Amino acid sequence: MPSAVIAAPASAVATTSANRRSTSCLSKWTALKPNEGIIIIAATNRPDVLDPALLRPGRFDRQIMVPNPDVVGREKILRVHMKKVPLAPDIDPRTIARGTPGFSGADLANLVNEAALLAARRNKRMVTQAEFEDSKDKVMMGAERKTMAMTEEEKLATAYHEAGHAIVNIVVEGNDPLHKVTIIPRGRALGVTMSLPERDRLSYSKQWCEAKIAMAFGGRVAEQIIYGREHLNTGASSDISQATNIAKRMVSEWGMSDVLGPLLYSENQQEVFLGHSVTQRQNMSEETAKLIDGEVRRIVTSGEKKAWEVLTAHKAELEAMAQALMEHETISGDECNGIMRGEKIVRPSDDDGSKGSAGSSAVPTAGRPVRPRGEPSGGMEPQPQG
Repeated sequence: MPSAVIAAPASAVATTSANRRSTSCLSKWTALKPNEGIIIIAATNRPDVLDPALLRPGRFDRQIMVPNPDVVGREKILRVHMKKVPLAPDIDPRTIARGTPGFSGADLANLVNEAALLAARRNKRMVTQAEFEDSKDKVMMGAERKTMAMTEEEKLATAYHEAGHAIVNIVVEGNDPLHKVTIIPRGRALGVTMSLPERDRLSYSKQWCEAKIAMAFGGRVAEQIIYGREHLNTGASSDISQATNIAKRMVSEWGMSDVLGPLLYSENQQEVFLGHSVTQRQNMSEETAKLIDGEVRRIVTSGEKKAWEVLTAHKAELEAMAQALMEHETISGDECNGIMRGEKIVRPSDDDGSKGSAGSSAVPTAGRPVRPRGEPSGGMEPQPQG
């Protein structure tokens, strides 16, 4: 914290032996001319806990917000860091920038570094788009759990689950474009369905919220369609949590309920820090709380009903996409759209038996052999051995 310096005229200080040194110091301060100032620059990521005295006029006159870069800024930052590594022709910085919302410049530098390290481990001469996708997934969702053994039944159930998310994402209007689907476990998730916005979202429409809730129930509903309505497990817990949170905010914060209107009903959620909120208080009556619960239930169940309608009408596509995931483990958004049109996935690597074809799973299956550790996963040709 900057300290305050007070300058006084030298004549106002007694010149006794006890304070001669102080007189000398103050005389130096009085030698400063009026047009010679001191500029103090400070930075913080918690402006809400600063002493109000620091923010009074005449202290820090300018407050400059430095947010994380938008999609255009992320693309430019990526291009700067990418100059340090050899890139393959298939690199698309725009796609990487779209898939990294909220990343800072340091996060993007780390992403490029992770991609280069991954390419080196795979004995590649250049960093390809696959390395950037894998490093982005590692940074955002955690590393692949390659040592996790799954039975064929568990993998198939995960494939149906993720295929259900993907189909609802494609069919229901308002969702972001589908980017890719994978059944490779990462972090705490057994599979991931990822959609990317065309640009950074500054606000969310009611249509987007309802589409997102329907998509969240796509996995649970898909498993019930295939295995029966009694087939319930804990795999959809995060999906239910996401759908419930969106519905609650629609009703209590965003004014998207005709019953409750455009009022703020959310509880006091300030952090318990420096006395800002020692106790939580609720600014609503019991009757209003019941109305909120009813509206949240209505919105969530409507999203689940929409998922049932979509997946029941596209059961053949659900089967095809699940089988494609069992074969390739990771499929792109374009390939998913092709499956919805009745097309089959054809990859150049399928003919030579490299990764992407059946039998070369990145996740070990219980009772089946595991791919030798350190085996290259394909892509750009390896560095020639001298």
